[in-house]
Formats: sequence, C-alpha cells, structure tokens
Amino acid sequence: STQSRSSAASDVYKRQGLLLGMLGLPLFRELDVKTALVLGFALSFSSTVFAAKAFEERAELATRHATAAIGILIMQDVIAVVFLTVSSGKVPAVWALALLLLPLMRPVMTLLLSRVGHGELLLLFGFVMTFAGYGLFDAAGLKGDLGAIAFGMLMASSPKADELAKVLFGFKDLFLVAFFLSIGLSEDVSGPAIGAAVLLLPFLFPKALGYYAILCAFRLRARPSFLAGLGLANFSEFGLIVGSVAVTSGWLSGEWLVAIAVLVALSFVVAAPLNAHPYLLFGRFGTRLKKLERQSLLAEDAPIDCGTPEAVVFGMGRLGIGAYDWLTKERNLAVIGVDSSAEKVATQCRDGRKVVFGDGTDPGFWERVDATMQPKLVYVATRDFRATKRIAERLLAFNPNAEITALVKHEDEAEELRAIGVRSVYDLYREAGTSFAEGSWEAMDKNHPTGPNQR
Repeated sequence: STQSRSSAASDVYKRQGLLLGMLGLPLFRELDVKTALVLGFALSFSSTVFAAKAFEERAELATRHATAAIGILIMQDVIAVVFLTVSSGKVPAVWALALLLLPLMRPVMTLLLSRVGHGELLLLFGFVMTFAGYGLFDAAGLKGDLGAIAFGMLMASSPKADELAKVLFGFKDLFLVAFFLSIGLSEDVSGPAIGAAVLLLPFLFPKALGYYAILCAFRLRARPSFLAGLGLANFSEFGLIVGSVAVTSGWLSGEWLVAIAVLVALSFVVAAPLNAHPYLLFGRFGTRLKKLERQSLLAEDAPIDCGTPEAVVFGMGRLGIGAYDWLTKERNLAVIGVDSSAEKVATQCRDGRKVVFGDGTDPGFWERVDATMQPKLVYVATRDFRATKRIAERLLAFNPNAEITALVKHEDEAEELRAIGVRSVYDLYREAGTSFAEGSWEAMDKNHPTGPNQR
C-alpha cells in the first residue's frame, strides 16, 4: 500500500507540475519535470545556419548585433557538444587528460593549413582533420563531436581559416538536409506531433524578447539588441540532435523527435519574414523597446565625434584603404574612415589612419554621429551591393546634399544607386581593367622611351 501511495503521489506530481500535461494534451501527458527540462533544453538553442544566413542576406555579418548573436550561438554549440559528451555515458580513458595538451599543436596545425594549398586538397585536409579529431576523442572515451570542434578551434587562428570554412560550408547544407531526412524517416508524422509543434511555436516570441532583455542588461543599445534577438528567434537543428539523444536514452518518445523537427521547420517559416524587415519592426515598436535600454551604455555606443572631415570612406578594406590614402596624399584632404569590424578599425588606427567603428547600414550609427559633420565627398567602398545601397540611403537621409561615390559590379546596380540620389558610380571590374592597362602602358613607356609600339 505504501508503494501504491508513492506511485499515486508521483503521478499527481507529474500531472500537476506541468500545465499542458494537466490539460490532458497528447504527448505532454507523458512529460515529468526531468523530461520537460530536457525538452526545454533542446528548444533553448537557436539555429546558427538560419541566423548567419539572415545576417548575410542583409550584409550585416560584421555588425555589432550579428557578432553578438553569433557569439551566443557559438556558446550554445559548445554547450550542446558538452551535453552530448556527458549523455554518452562513456567513462574517459586515463590518458584522456593528455588531450589538455592539444593547444600545443596549434602552430603545427596552422603550418599544415598554410602549406596545404587550395581547392580539393584544402577540402580534403578539412575532412581529414575533422575525422581525426572525432576519432582521437572517441578513442579516449569522449564524444567524438567534441574532438571535431576542438580541432576546428586549433585551426581557427590560421590566416586560411576563412578559406577553409567557406570550402567546408558548401557541404553544410547537404549534411543538414540528410540529417533532417533521417529524422523524417525514423518516425511517421502524427497529429499529436504536429499539435505539439503548433502549441510550442508561440514560445519563439518570449525567447526573442528574453535575448533582447539579456543583451540590454549587458548595456548593448536597444536597436542592436533587438536585431540580435530577432536573429535568434528560431529553434535549432541542434535541438533535434539533443532530442535524438533523449529519444535514444529513453527519456522522450519517438513522437517528440518528429514534433521537434516540425517545430524547427515552422520556426524558420515564422522567423524568415520577421528577419526580412527588422528595421521596420523596430521603427514600430522601438519606443517601447527602448525602455529596457540601460543609461550607461558601452564605450562603443557613445556618440561619435568625427570632427569636420572633408571626405568619408565607408568600408576600410583594400579598396577603402586605397581611396583613403589617395585622398590624403594626393589631394591633402582631411579624411575619416568608417568600418563595422572592430579588428579592422584597430589595425587601421595603428597604421596611422583615422578610422572609427560604425555600421553605416544601421540607423543607430547615424543617431550617434554629430549632425554638424557635412563632408564634401563620401566614398562607399563596400563590395556587397546591399550594404552599399543601405549606406547610401542612410547617408542621404542624414545629409541630402552629400556627394556620394560608390562601387558596383553590374550596370543594373548602378541604375539603382543613381535612382536614390548617388551622383557618381564606378564599375569595379571595368575600372580595375582600365587601371591595369594604364599601369602596364606606363611601365612599358618607362622601360622603352620610344613607346611600346617601337619595341
């Protein structure tokens, strides 16, 4: 009788502890506190693939809000890998402690990556290192996924890391589709699974607001906090991996895996239009959202004192540096550069150039700029047309009389910029070809005073 009373009390606790279970909804009735926590943990992740694509579509990958969001996503991925390692139930081998010496291999990994070349050999090297890390950690009794991420971190400091990432990312979508397909083949889609996904979908919005509140608490301005939170307003494929482990361990039924898969897909459908028009949404709700903004902001969000420059260059890559140096050395103009990469800003300042940190596509940047800044010339030297157009639009709203010169790659892009008021547009490849021909001709003239045709 004592055992039966204990079982009954446990059943009451199980049903009363969870609201949706109390309502008698399918799938939710089987949840207790432990399994509900596992489910909540799976749904706490946001999709790195979706967020990166959303920021890339808006040409904002180097902006403050994008780097904040991706930083959160990286930590989520690390936590997920740790969870997978712990949940495997394996006891690490004694020599697993030797893996703590792996950071000593970083110079070797960097050297190998620099010598491996490009193309197919680089791709093969990336796969070999991934499987090597997986196999090494698996042999030590640890989760192989942790080894793959550890080897990736060892190569991250290499100058060729970005090139390797781009080569490997081409397979990312393929593996992701295969993963979703395997989930779909494992269980049949049922009414309870779809119903559970639909019931959990509205939790996207408090999730996004939660990230917004956290970033505001860390003294980020309201606008970048909102944009970052919006990028994280989705459920992740990593949640599916956690759900798969939970199903394999017997914590959740197989129907929950289908429900999570449907939920992830629905979250992408809902989040896509929201991330397509983030500035419109902030313009509508910004007044209310700014109530959470801290009065003491970060130093990077302080008002920008640009002085009284005669020319401004947006985008301090190689093109921007060339324009900056020519304006200062050949025309003796007071020039200031603007770039959304803090690393580039620090490098350019060390080289003696006056460059400020800012994102010209963000209206918040123009709110921080002194309204008395009225440069004669503005050069937009970004290679992404979407960013170029947004910077031009923001700049013309700030200073309608600005003389803007912008780079494009196609004629239709030039027409779009002229339509919004850009005075001067240069075709990047055509101008590069012209400069290439002129430079070679001048070089031949110097070597052969009678002219290249008289050689």
